[in-house]
Amino acid sequence: MRPKILLTNDDGVYSNGIWAAYRALAPIADVTVVAPATQQSAVGRSISIFEPIRATEITVDGVRAYAVGGKPTDAVIIGLFALKLQPDLVVSGINIGENLSYESIMTSGTVGAAMEASNQGVPSIAFSLQVWDQGDKFDDPRHVGNSFDDSEKVVRDVCEKILTRGFPEGTDVVNVNIPSSVRGGYEVTHLARKLFHTGVERRLDPRGRPYFWINGPLVEDAEEGTDVHAIRKGNVSITPITLDCTAAEGEDSVRDLFG
Repeated sequence: MRPKILLTNDDGVYSNGIWAAYRALAPIADVTVVAPATQQSAVGRSISIFEPIRATEITVDGVRAYAVGGKPTDAVIIGLFALKLQPDLVVSGINIGENLSYESIMTSGTVGAAMEASNQGVPSIAFSLQVWDQGDKFDDPRHVGNSFDDSEKVVRDVCEKILTRGFPEGTDVVNVNIPSSVRGGYEVTHLARKLFHTGVERRLDPRGRPYFWINGPLVEDAEEGTDVHAIRKGNVSITPITLDCTAAEGEDSVRDLFG
């Protein structure tokens, strides 16, 4: 029997990235696309608990899919508990834009969907594609001009390895970041601390009232062994993620403080 994959994302069900992932995975698995109906980037692992969620069956290029009126986490929950897909693997992506560092994975809807799947007991992988022009992250994901050739190969290869050999021990989510131009191989990494130099730009509206844009350029690089550095070198970064946010190294000092 072919393995079953639930495919989701945070860029929306019509994004070029999710259908690139579908093309990569359809030859090796039975793939069902369940994804947000609209762009949901940077919503993290938020969940819709104050309003109903609609899941509409649609067809994209002859392929049946489900457009979920909610967040990426909602899409995973609908796929698992309403559609009862019982997948062997949940794949989230291919996200248009990298998801690197503590900073990024905590806000990423792509990684958030994978975390939700893992928390529900299903192995999960998040895939993201680096973009040099940060404006690409904010363009209509149906028309992003990036080539997905390299990333499709990576998606298929990584998923085949995991489906054949099993999910890595002690890992809840495998976070894969693919450089816009792959110049090296796979590099197993740990998270860098930051991806952006955070800034805030203050502007005035036509009535003279202030409003703000959160912005900031990407960090130039990070230390050896981090996901940010691997991508800068042109390697595919593979980072094992755990859902357990307990700071084990801090336990003794917290005991000293409160014991």
